[in-house]
Amino acid sequence: MSCEPRIGTPMRPVSAHDAVSMPMAPAGLRVGLFGGTFNPAHAAHRAASLLALKRLQLDRIWWLVTPGNPLKDNWDLPSVQERVTFARHVAHHPLIDVTGVETTLGTRYSYETVSRLVERMPRVRFVWIMGADNLAHFARWQRWRGLAGLVPMAVVDRLGDSLCATSSRAAQALAPYRVPEEKAAALADMAPPAWTFLHGLKSPISSTEIRAARRMPAADATGAVPPRP
Repeated sequence: MSCEPRIGTPMRPVSAHDAVSMPMAPAGLRVGLFGGTFNPAHAAHRAASLLALKRLQLDRIWWLVTPGNPLKDNWDLPSVQERVTFARHVAHHPLIDVTGVETTLGTRYSYETVSRLVERMPRVRFVWIMGADNLAHFARWQRWRGLAGLVPMAVVDRLGDSLCATSSRAAQALAPYRVPEEKAAALADMAPPAWTFLHGLKSPISSTEIRAARRMPAADATGAVPPRP
């Protein structure tokens, strides 16, 4: 299977059942959990995942496509099935699994989802992955301290977000547990709380900007904006 992103190829529809199924993870596997609405998934999600796979020495990454963001208005959010279909098209990598399993688990918050996964797969070494923009607002998340205590975490750098993220309330509270970046490869084996900041990715792409571009008149929209599935 090619590891290159798909450009100009048709998307394969994903069944409703397949979209929310649980990926396989045998004991001892090192799995990154990358949560979000993925509305839409884009190249920066993929780039962040490839960076995490390499720097954290992970076996796989799961994109957890959430039913909705508790901190945002979700009135125009496409279905989980639609977003999983497009995200798989964007990811197109043998080590990236895209799933809407939160729908099956019946969870709404990241803490609840990770708790269920750890409970079901206690011997899988999970690592929570998020962008620097999320760390900046992490203290607003439901039971964020609890999430940090469930699994190690890796924060991926984003253009313009580094200083705000590392000076945020959550980053300051978790500062005693920050792991030097040069030890990132061992993060999955560390007992939480433990987290590191991964530099090297400075993509300006965001789902918010893509959605805004889609609302522009056709003459103003750029070819870089993927079509809505």
